[in-house]
Amino acid sequence: MAERMRIEVERMIQRNIKGLEQFTAPPQPVGLTPKDVVASRGTMQLYHYRPMADEIYRVPVLFVMATTNRGYIFDLAPGQSLVEFLLKRGYDVYVLDWSPPRRDESKLRMEDYVLDFIPDAIRHIQQRSGEREVSLIGYCMGGVLSSCYAATHPDGPLTNLICFTTPVDFHHMTLFRMWSDRKNFDVDRLVDTLGNVPAEIIVTSFDMLRPATRGAGQVRLWDNMWSDEYVEGFRRMERWSNETLPLAGEYFRQTTNELTRDNKLYTGELTLGGRPVKLENIKVPIFHIIAEHDHIVTYDASKPLIQMVGSADKEELVVKGGHVSVLAGANAVKRMWPHIDRWLGERST
Repeated sequence: MAERMRIEVERMIQRNIKGLEQFTAPPQPVGLTPKDVVASRGTMQLYHYRPMADEIYRVPVLFVMATTNRGYIFDLAPGQSLVEFLLKRGYDVYVLDWSPPRRDESKLRMEDYVLDFIPDAIRHIQQRSGEREVSLIGYCMGGVLSSCYAATHPDGPLTNLICFTTPVDFHHMTLFRMWSDRKNFDVDRLVDTLGNVPAEIIVTSFDMLRPATRGAGQVRLWDNMWSDEYVEGFRRMERWSNETLPLAGEYFRQTTNELTRDNKLYTGELTLGGRPVKLENIKVPIFHIIAEHDHIVTYDASKPLIQMVGSADKEELVVKGGHVSVLAGANAVKRMWPHIDRWLGERST
């Protein structure tokens, strides 16, 4: 009992000391793996990470980030970086990241991302690597954009597709669908008035899925304030969450109307730049990862992808974790990352 009391008193002291440090410390550093800017155009940023292995797989890998968030979630910190993990296993890694859209970019639509930005990034990778084929890895809406690219470019140069926490059947994005119902939400008035959709609206929509999450997170932070490792990890994730990006207005209008309301990706009615987006046109090997406890992209919203694609080589994996923890954090290191390495390594030579 005396030892337990001593430990609790020590932790209480550390909580108070480190609590002050928490409020005064600069933002936690993120995205530290060495990289070069390959292309920068408007909201699009393409990074190439420097190799960390003597032997490199032939097929380069391109990560496609969701347009709502910064790509450093793939590269949080040394030892907590999916990018670093893959580099050390011999992959040639690129990340397609996004900056906040300027006011004059409010007219950007899904067509711009699927038929312009992703193909442009792939052209830069082909020129830099000397290889024609590329593997795509898409996270959340980045997985939607990657799937749309694969469906509209059935003749290549895509050779492998990995998607995780990727919505396909938007009718199972239940709360998002309720909030965006035409009876409750005038998306045209919002976009016509503001142009780009402010990040605060995006953050609030996610917070409303689990209203107590931020409060509970602060309680857990206080309970673990004595632990430098916990505090550093918490602050990195909090920084990433707080740096949510605004969305191009037309992109938001289009995804609200055509995906969330009309579910056109699932029904096969979606067209981009006059091209039909039919998931059955995807023929390349595909690996689909679903987070078992994802409260943003539910299991039922994500499940149909593997059933709908036309690939002969397809695999689905359900892993424990939430929308973000499946990608970053201690559990991701043990659960998801090795599966990506196993699957991709067999198809990257």
